[in-house]
Amino acid sequence: MRFDLHLHTTGSDGRLTPSEMVTLAAERGLEVLSITDHDSVSGVSGALAAAAGVKKLTVVPGVEINTDLATGELHVLGYFINYEDEELVASLAKIRESRVGRAQKMVARLDELGMPVDWQRVLDLARGESICRPHIAQAMLEKGYISDEKEAFDKYIGRDGPAYVGREKVGPVDAVRIVKKAGGIAVLAHPADIADVDNIIVELKTAGLDGIEAYYGQYNSRTISRIVGLAKRHDLLTTGGSDYHHFCDGREAELGSVDIPESSIVKLFAAAGRVYTPA
Repeated sequence: MRFDLHLHTTGSDGRLTPSEMVTLAAERGLEVLSITDHDSVSGVSGALAAAAGVKKLTVVPGVEINTDLATGELHVLGYFINYEDEELVASLAKIRESRVGRAQKMVARLDELGMPVDWQRVLDLARGESICRPHIAQAMLEKGYISDEKEAFDKYIGRDGPAYVGREKVGPVDAVRIVKKAGGIAVLAHPADIADVDNIIVELKTAGLDGIEAYYGQYNSRTISRIVGLAKRHDLLTTGGSDYHHFCDGREAELGSVDIPESSIVKLFAAAGRVYTPA
């Protein structure tokens, strides 16, 4: 397992710093990784700097933009983005600002439910630019309100939970356009549970969608085959990754555990005007 294109650091809701992620990836023998923090590129420069001293390891600048559908969420991954692009940075900052207000409202609702959480503690746990629901779950766990972070989502802060608050809507088409304007390759993340996915892909392709995440940490071989077929049907690249956060509680795939074909990496690099040379 030599590649992992879906990783989260302290730039959003991951538990490892960008340099720690690079160190762990190097220890596990990865050749290509991508830092894809939620609505943030703050971890990219640190990862690139850390990888500069590691032979045979390439870091692809990335991001994961969270968007909403009527039936749930849809995430768009961006690869080979110009992470210093001013328009990209401004667009992501606006999305993150909506996360702050949302998180504050969720903390207020938890207080109404008899589970007060200190807002400053949520900020401390976030560490990076992007405040995410796992940070609230961590604060709840520290208070003893839940037995694990999954319980927070299942009972309180998941989409149907009593403390859930929606955020300012960012559409999937907008997310694809943000990635493309920043010179990136736009990929539909973990698409298996998206309703009406064929029609959504058709719409996103008009905005510039390039690929689909087929080799995902939570997918079995049957699901992977179905998504690969979906990619072929719509003439899309296939990518993959673990969606690793270093939660250490058994609820996620391990870093570098997803078997991504080298051919997918070659095609992704080619789409970005790069050449992938195996180590």
